[in-house]
Amino acid sequence: MTAETNKGPVLGMRHVQALLIFLNITTVFIGRLNVGVSVVAMTNAATTNPDFPEYDWTEAEKSYILSSFFWGYILTQLLGGYLCKRFGVKSVMFWGVFGSGVCSALTPLFVGFGEWQAYCGIRVLMGLAQGVVFPCIHQHLAKWSPPEERNRLGALSQTGIECGNVSAMFLSGMIAKSSLGWPGISYVSAVVAFFWCALWLVFAANHPTESRFIGENELLYIESSLKHHATIIPIPWKAIWTSAPFLALLIVRCCENWGLSTLQAEIPSYMNGVLDMDMKGNAFFSALPFLAMWCMSYIYLIVADVLLGKNSVSLTVLRKTYNSIAFWIPAATLVGIGFLDKDQKNFAIALMTISVGVNSAQTIGSVLNTIDLSKNHASILMGIVNTAANVVPIATPLVVGWIVEENSDRSQWQIVFIIASAIFFVGNCIYLVFGTAVTQPWDAEDYLQTQNPELANRPPMQALSFPINENSKDKMDSKSH
Repeated sequence: MTAETNKGPVLGMRHVQALLIFLNITTVFIGRLNVGVSVVAMTNAATTNPDFPEYDWTEAEKSYILSSFFWGYILTQLLGGYLCKRFGVKSVMFWGVFGSGVCSALTPLFVGFGEWQAYCGIRVLMGLAQGVVFPCIHQHLAKWSPPEERNRLGALSQTGIECGNVSAMFLSGMIAKSSLGWPGISYVSAVVAFFWCALWLVFAANHPTESRFIGENELLYIESSLKHHATIIPIPWKAIWTSAPFLALLIVRCCENWGLSTLQAEIPSYMNGVLDMDMKGNAFFSALPFLAMWCMSYIYLIVADVLLGKNSVSLTVLRKTYNSIAFWIPAATLVGIGFLDKDQKNFAIALMTISVGVNSAQTIGSVLNTIDLSKNHASILMGIVNTAANVVPIATPLVVGWIVEENSDRSQWQIVFIIASAIFFVGNCIYLVFGTAVTQPWDAEDYLQTQNPELANRPPMQALSFPINENSKDKMDSKSH
């Protein structure tokens, strides 16, 4: 009864943790994505600050720089999932962001003596550092978010992605034109990372029982809702890899990263080459779609809260609906973008803004689905998903570099956008058929024990290894209320 009546404070430490995650994502995305603006500034000093060195890099060399972060990023995803379960989220996330900040601070020095090859090298190191972050984030949300607040807290914290996108593109462009020049982009990114590390050390805790600032009511509320396990639960690898809902999530996240990474990494080049816009306009209009994405994410969150609060839809239906909006509308607008040139630049900017803006629904649509499927193994699931999904951003700049031989050729960019559109469409179809927001049986603490018939004393429904039917779960939930 206490768990039902005690809702904790309206604003508490669980919200502070969500804010810290929001700032964390913003910070790492600034360091990750400012390269799109930096490369333009470093190869065209006349449009930014001519007092700093300019480099004559080919389109292929630029594509290596844009993708190099992900060469390191994919290598530490699973490691991050294991480390945060073994040593706790607080220390692992701190060192990941701190290492990323050090790489940002050293970037101008590396570029100065090694040009594009050294730039690739320091970006690989940054990717290695940031690779542990997102598995930690999902594990942290699973430990701090009561089930009825998980969608809200998770979505709020994930809006740091949009904030990071806007900051990386808009602010980086302004810094490049200032007296700091393109080196200032890296220095500011480093300062932001170190500031976040200080906040994290003071206010973060691996789980509510370790927090120095949490109140008794909030602690009781969270712990009674989550039934926290102090022990490390064995990982059911076979069940995970044979789970249709998890494999559907894996595929849909790969498809999402193809479409969005195409826009994230290539918008500055597209604006500069096809639409013939200078660096100041480039920075603003490159950031505009992601500003729309940031604003739309809060609209999606409010609507989702209302729908779930009124029990109008199940969580599975909500996730699939939002993901369809996030994938299929951009699939249509991307095709349109590919047929426009600089004489229709306003229309192109409008379509691009719509395409990226509505895509923010994918946070509620599929990003948080790892926690739905298994809160106990959320970091491991995220490690697997992010490893596979971030192989994609390695490939997309390389594909663009192969297709787009002349940066101002509209027909070549047209092919790039059509490919992204097709991948968006097919990926969501798979998620609609096989995806679910129902907790999977292999999330149970004793799941591996129950696979032995001599130890299995659970009711038949709990012993099944396939997903529970959503309608059945909804009926059971309604009876429990």
